[in-house]
Amino acid sequence: MDEIQYAKGHKYLTLVYQIDQGITRLLWVGKERTIESFQGFFTVIGDQLASQIEVVCSDMWKPYLDVIREKCSQALHILDRFHIVAKMNKALDEVRAGESRKLAQEGHEPLLKKSRWCVLKRKENLTAKQQHRLRDLLRYNLQTVRAYLLKEDFQQF
Repeated sequence: MDEIQYAKGHKYLTLVYQIDQGITRLLWVGKERTIESFQGFFTVIGDQLASQIEVVCSDMWKPYLDVIREKCSQALHILDRFHIVAKMNKALDEVRAGESRKLAQEGHEPLLKKSRWCVLKRKENLTAKQQHRLRDLLRYNLQTVRAYLLKEDFQQF
């Protein structure tokens, strides 16, 4: 399940798809991006069919998570990769910024200066200068480096 914006401003439709081997089809469209709208899908299919759902994929919007937990708790719940990577990048950036401040307060060389995009961008999107900067940075035993390596390991999924 997912949502799409259909007009300027915050106007969304909630979409539910069936994705099986050999078939992908739109099952249901709900107006708005609300708990009530998403619950409307489960009202349409009923409790018996909802209890047969084996796998659900969604983003990490809390109302969606709550409805899925309530209506089909037996299903394997797969979180949208895009949103997981976004949260990982946010955490990595917070680690980098915090460590940079700490190093500056302790009077150390500004190792993390101009490193933000070196650690946040995908390797294939780095400029030559950023590639060299990242290579130099990876030589240090920093929290930022460990967080970066965890983020890169996740890309294998």
